[in-house]
Amino acid sequence: MKGIELARTAGTSTGGPSPRPASVGVTRARRERRAAFWFLLPDTLGLLVFVAVPMVLAIVLGFFRVDGFGSFDFIGIDNYVRMAGDPQFWSSVRITLIYLVAVVPLIFVIGLGLALLVQQKLPFIGLIRSALFVPYVVSLVVVAMVWQFMLADRVGVLSRVLGLLGFENISPLGEPSLALATVIVVTVWFQMGYYMIIFLAGLQDIPGEYYEAARIDGASAWQRLVRITLPLLRPTSFFVLITATVAVMTGGLDLIFVLTGGGPAGATSLLIFYIYEQAFLFGELGYAAAVGSVLVVAMLAWSLAMFALTKGGRFE
Repeated sequence: MKGIELARTAGTSTGGPSPRPASVGVTRARRERRAAFWFLLPDTLGLLVFVAVPMVLAIVLGFFRVDGFGSFDFIGIDNYVRMAGDPQFWSSVRITLIYLVAVVPLIFVIGLGLALLVQQKLPFIGLIRSALFVPYVVSLVVVAMVWQFMLADRVGVLSRVLGLLGFENISPLGEPSLALATVIVVTVWFQMGYYMIIFLAGLQDIPGEYYEAARIDGASAWQRLVRITLPLLRPTSFFVLITATVAVMTGGLDLIFVLTGGGPAGATSLLIFYIYEQAFLFGELGYAAAVGSVLVVAMLAWSLAMFALTKGGRFE
């Protein structure tokens, strides 16, 4: 018996497996939580200071009449009552919805199509990817000025080309029936490269073995797209839909300001441009804050609905 005990003692002391103390696991978990806290702290403070606090202040400001010279008069829900009866507000809402319904699907389809294209092994594929992505890194003001020069009546490049083709007296930015469509085209051209890169990243995460197995089974390109690509791209698609919607509803002010100035006849006055007009042209800061609050609530409702319906891109 003594020999057995000595052998066990020797095996333990000479490198045999020993039970891991529970305190080691607890200490490691505590260190990981502490590291996570310090990594998240800068972003959390940034969101609180630059997003959450201004958002709350804007909502509070919507209950005041503010003239921009230090005068704050509490008026309750008068700004919201005024908003409900303002035809210009509802016109901006209608234009924004048309803009949203047109731009987001086009960005989704064109971005995915370009990603499928540049995923192929083509000559100069790196140059093609860069050329498609370059417009997104250029300042939106510069983009708007270039397009305004190209679309200028009679002297613009596009106007001259249309004139040579027999389509004279067409003003893409001067006719209410064409101005919004022109802004939609410029927006899609500007943003499609960014969403191409997002979709390309999602496509590269799909294992190639799935496609090889599908080819062996005789699946066509369309069947591979529908049965493999689209289902496995659901998280990426969800991200694109959320970010594109937010970008369309809150962005575009620079583009509209330079390209059309909200005209002609208010045909391109998006809600974000309407907020800018009320705040900085007419000095109605309280009313502009109320309209901005409605826009923020609408975006939050849309985002929460998307999360609830799709479970963050994980469809049932």
